[in-house]
Amino acid sequence: MSEPPLIEIRNATIWRGTTCVFEKLNLTIEQHERVAVLGPNGSGKTTLLKTINRELYPVVTADSAVRILGRDHWNVWDLRRHIGIVSHDLHQRYTPTTTALEVVISGFHSSIGVHGTLAQQISKDEIDKAQAILNLLGIDALANTALRSMSTGQQRRCLLGRALVHKPQTLILDEPTEGLDFAASFDYLDRIRELARNGHNIVLVTHHLNEIPPEVDRVVVLKEGNVVADGDKAAVLEGEFLSSVYETGIRVTEIDGFYLAYPGRRLNKT
Repeated sequence: MSEPPLIEIRNATIWRGTTCVFEKLNLTIEQHERVAVLGPNGSGKTTLLKTINRELYPVVTADSAVRILGRDHWNVWDLRRHIGIVSHDLHQRYTPTTTALEVVISGFHSSIGVHGTLAQQISKDEIDKAQAILNLLGIDALANTALRSMSTGQQRRCLLGRALVHKPQTLILDEPTEGLDFAASFDYLDRIRELARNGHNIVLVTHHLNEIPPEVDRVVVLKEGNVVADGDKAAVLEGEFLSSVYETGIRVTEIDGFYLAYPGRRLNKT
């Protein structure tokens, strides 16, 4: 029997508040794929991420479905054992006094930090596993350090550690290097590349070409709630096409498997 797709979205109409973001969206991502989802602001990237994360649901119709690993319904705690998510939105929800160890441990409970009675339920096994993950990510010395005393790059690694606690097969990363300087960005991308090489499925949501590591081989492009391209990275990341998507002149170059965008000729707008 063949494996079910990692993500299967069929004829899905999805609203975010009072805005219909997607109408009859179709998108399938198989297991063991490494995919980047690209698009300008307002294209639907965040809504897609929230749909995959089960924060948003499609309008119920007879011919529509959103399935994760073949299932329509998930308990969020069970889903986290299969899919780990790192997002700017999640990052912002942590208080500045939360320590690195608490961030990682909270991944076991799908919570934001470790507070109240939850703090009394933490097991030694969870602490040991969390400390091992901090060590893996090179921030074990920060275990008892508050987020406010860390660099943004260190904070982002804590969130990555949170996503890794259940050893999920899939990682979904939302604009992973946003707010990071060169050193932190390159370090973070190296860690993502290593996870991809070690067999993790990667779904990366971004509007920056330079965030797409060489290990990603498929690119999906969204614009105004529509999939306007879906295919091989080299074919999709092409200057003329991206210029039409972003409505500005873009040139693209490839260096060692990374794609970089820089200004092209300005488009004539009528």
